[in-house]
Amino acid sequence: MEFEVVAIFPARGVTRLRLAADSPAELALAPTLQGAIVVSSRVLGTKHRTGRHGRFQLGLFTRQLLSLLEAGLNVVEGLETLVEQDQGSASSEVLAGLLTALRQGQSLSAALRRFPALFPDLYVATIKASEQTGDMPEALRRYLVFDEKLRDLRKKLLSAAIYPLLLLAVGLLVTFFLLGFVVPRFALVFADSGRAPEGLSALLFAWGDFVNRQATGLVLGGLLAAAGLVGLLSLASVRAFLGRLVWRLPGIGERLRIVYLARFYRTVGMLLRAGIPLRSTLLMVADILPAALGIGLQRAINDIEQGLTFSDAVVRGGLSTPIARRMIAVGEKSGQLGQMLESVASFYDEEINRLVDTFSRLFEPLLMTAIGLVIGGIVLLLYMPIFELAGNFQ
Repeated sequence: MEFEVVAIFPARGVTRLRLAADSPAELALAPTLQGAIVVSSRVLGTKHRTGRHGRFQLGLFTRQLLSLLEAGLNVVEGLETLVEQDQGSASSEVLAGLLTALRQGQSLSAALRRFPALFPDLYVATIKASEQTGDMPEALRRYLVFDEKLRDLRKKLLSAAIYPLLLLAVGLLVTFFLLGFVVPRFALVFADSGRAPEGLSALLFAWGDFVNRQATGLVLGGLLAAAGLVGLLSLASVRAFLGRLVWRLPGIGERLRIVYLARFYRTVGMLLRAGIPLRSTLLMVADILPAALGIGLQRAINDIEQGLTFSDAVVRGGLSTPIARRMIAVGEKSGQLGQMLESVASFYDEEINRLVDTFSRLFEPLLMTAIGLVIGGIVLLLYMPIFELAGNFQ
């Protein structure tokens, strides 16, 4: 297959090439590209599109811009290269807008603010701080590491939740099928025998008889209940109430707190290392915390304004643990608070990984056992009266 490659050569600068290779791995080993920095590559005959504004790939843009800056180009030259590379794609509109703003004399951070849906405030603040320190490549590298850590955390939590959710969904479907279809059919058959079931089987067959008589009403009621539940969950006040309820659950609330604290410390650490003042950083990250921790953050900001140290303020605000407080205090004394906060976030990440592993090992077998007991219990209650009936016939 044939690839179109944009690469930077030490002698001739940015160059666009067409090379033949069997795979992207072999393309990287091509003799023509030895000693060059590959900015991008795509298979000819396919359109490289990132979608409309909502699908702009911020991580890809950051990596490409970082490669160009490390190759010695300035920001304007780098954006010119990216615009030329992505001609005809939806992302070229965004890149062209940034380039136009830079040519009008605006800074890159000011240009990024023209697209608030694509570039989050944390990203813009990082770029703005790097413009003051003159070390934009380092700021971009820190943001890429920050973004990668958050992605890894989300993937870890999502992968741990997928199997239990699928198992729960299948279990509920089987249970509803038994209660809504199988039990009513058995109730009709057993009614013709003239014998009344006993014990829990009587309740199960009474439910089957009720479904037979009120099937239409139950279906309509179920649909209305589902619509009402969706409507309630769409209300911010209801979601906030459920969130507070989850936070109060023993064990679960503390685990959720660790997840949010890891993200909080990593974000604050990245912004501090970028050169942004502590108070401004804390105000910027307020949106990433839930309401249960947002109140504590506001208290911590007020304490810092009163002269309290950051390590003491986060303790008073409920945003720390004993180990984290000691690490933060060391960072304050050594003048490496940003780096120490990222170390605290890494410590929390390890704790989260242990919790996820424990959850996967314990919760999944327990869930399978519970679903098996429910389904097995329904089947057993269905067949016990039939076995008794068959015994009487003998």
